[in-house]
Amino acid sequence: MTDIGEAETKVQRTEEEWRALLGEERYRVLRKSGTEAPFSGDLLNNKADGAYVCGACGEPLFDSHTKYDSGSGWPSFTAPVGEAVDEHSDQSAGMTRVEVRCAKCEGHLGHVFPDGPGPTGLRYCINSASLGFKPTDGEA
Repeated sequence: MTDIGEAETKVQRTEEEWRALLGEERYRVLRKSGTEAPFSGDLLNNKADGAYVCGACGEPLFDSHTKYDSGSGWPSFTAPVGEAVDEHSDQSAGMTRVEVRCAKCEGHLGHVFPDGPGPTGLRYCINSASLGFKPTDGEA
């Protein structure tokens, strides 16, 4: 059951508004559950301290201290910030996976797999196109 306060914090826009706000590539990934090509994302090799935020609504999703190089071709994290993401069963692509979405705007981020390092053992495999980055104060 959804709490009334939770429903009030959700970001809601029409598909036309999302498309105008995001541009074609971000719209394809965030709103149509697309995937960017591996090793192509701007944030894959980012090593700066800061927060990875939703590319649609700006909600903090992952802390840079949980990011690691999984070798998969997408930014990978061991855990989200609090309850910033929702997980959903994904039966597309001929397999069962766990899709990860922004809890605030329901934008598609990527998938989570049980093959990550400790302490969680999880790998949140996230599209750069679905993220923004806010460096820690004082960093360029």
